[in-house]
Amino acid sequence: MTLHVTNTLTGEKEPFEPQDPENVLLYYCGLTVSDPPHLGHARSWVHVDVMHRWLEQLGYDVRHVENFTDVNEKIVARVGEDDLGADESEVAESYVRRTIEDMRSLNLLRAEVYPRVSEHVPEIVDLVETLIEKGYAYESNGSVYFDVTSFEEYGKLSNQDLTEIESQGDPDERSEKRHPADFALWKAGGVDPDAVAEHRHEGVDHGGDPPEGLTWDSPWGEGRPGWHIECSAMSMTHLGETLDIHVGGRDLVFPHHENEIAQSEAATDQQFANYWLHCELFQMDEEKMSSSLGNFVTVAEAIDRWGTNVMRTFLTAGSYNSQQLYSDETIAEAEERWDQLERAYEAAVETLDSPAASSKAEDPTLREAVADAREAFRTAMNDDFNTREAQSALLSVATAINRHLEAVGDEGADYRGLRRAVEALEELGGVLGLSFDGSTTGSAELAGDVVELVLEVREREREAGNYERADELRDELAALGIEVQDADDGPTYRLPDGG
Repeated sequence: MTLHVTNTLTGEKEPFEPQDPENVLLYYCGLTVSDPPHLGHARSWVHVDVMHRWLEQLGYDVRHVENFTDVNEKIVARVGEDDLGADESEVAESYVRRTIEDMRSLNLLRAEVYPRVSEHVPEIVDLVETLIEKGYAYESNGSVYFDVTSFEEYGKLSNQDLTEIESQGDPDERSEKRHPADFALWKAGGVDPDAVAEHRHEGVDHGGDPPEGLTWDSPWGEGRPGWHIECSAMSMTHLGETLDIHVGGRDLVFPHHENEIAQSEAATDQQFANYWLHCELFQMDEEKMSSSLGNFVTVAEAIDRWGTNVMRTFLTAGSYNSQQLYSDETIAEAEERWDQLERAYEAAVETLDSPAASSKAEDPTLREAVADAREAFRTAMNDDFNTREAQSALLSVATAINRHLEAVGDEGADYRGLRRAVEALEELGGVLGLSFDGSTTGSAELAGDVVELVLEVREREREAGNYERADELRDELAALGIEVQDADDGPTYRLPDGG
């Protein structure tokens, strides 16, 4: 079966045909680094990672690019908070570092490159100049806006009617724009203090004048890039004018992705992306999980508590384009599923490495179950990266192992059948980013317990006035890569690499 994907641009499930039969150009709209990454981000990351892995499984060379938005008023609003940094670039650097740590803790394949907006201002300026020269954009009071009425296909991704689109951008921009839906490509001056104040965390007093954001020189004066133009410039810099697959959250269809299409295709006269795939949002208490709503669980908290394999089992339990609920019950179900997979794998490996496995024994039921699971997994993944059904196929291998071992007892196990089952779990589980070698899971809970025990001892030392010994314990944890932070309600810690 050929890979089929649901293309938001057409609204249809279509056979996937890359421009180059051997290579896939994959771009994912990355994180605005203004808060710690949460499970909503992790869900999209993991599904893009699974897409990457499956495309490689199909034999493609995947050029995967994912950006960091490190220029944004939300980032400026964090200046002075929690020692993140003294300016926009330092705050962004702090969050980029933490984001990369969280990516590694989730066992994500590395992208080819992670471009940052601050590195691509020259390309952004060039792209804006091209749009002005071609009559798609205009300057107004030092800002530059895209004229949506000049692009005949505006609204084709989101199915928006231009006459019904509300004004885009800040209220102060309305007097500068020819059409309410025109959007900013370049913004004159620095960050609006009101925008900074809007995004400050409640209860945080920055004191004094509001922090200022970065600005750059341009043909239209000092200013900052608009949000939408950034992804077009970064993706085309590293992947060319036409992408095979553009992935992002469902909430970005409009205006972000719609505007990306308009400005990119207006500049190049080429289709910007052939397939648009959108990840549905995470649900938590019947609301989407988001930093702005404050109802989120950070990636670091989740990995520290449950480990990588449980989290990836949980996140792949639903397909990328279906809504998923975070709750104690859904996490518990993921723990049970991973436990079933891990126990079956360990039991099979233990039997393979013992006299109980026979070179002459043959269990047709086991072998057929493994072959059927492989076919079911392939069918599921080729059906729009259906990880839910793929995970079910993986669990059927675990069930087949358990039934076989229960039937044969202490001797006469089918060596070849069990070896095929183990290989299936490793290979297919690897597509879902699961690891059966213990490198990404199994130690998180134990390591956390040990660290908490050390911290309890440290607290007792501090209470007894033995501050030197308490500091030594903290230094010893730091030497192991364990970051300890003291707070009014007690110390918190962060394990290295999600371990």
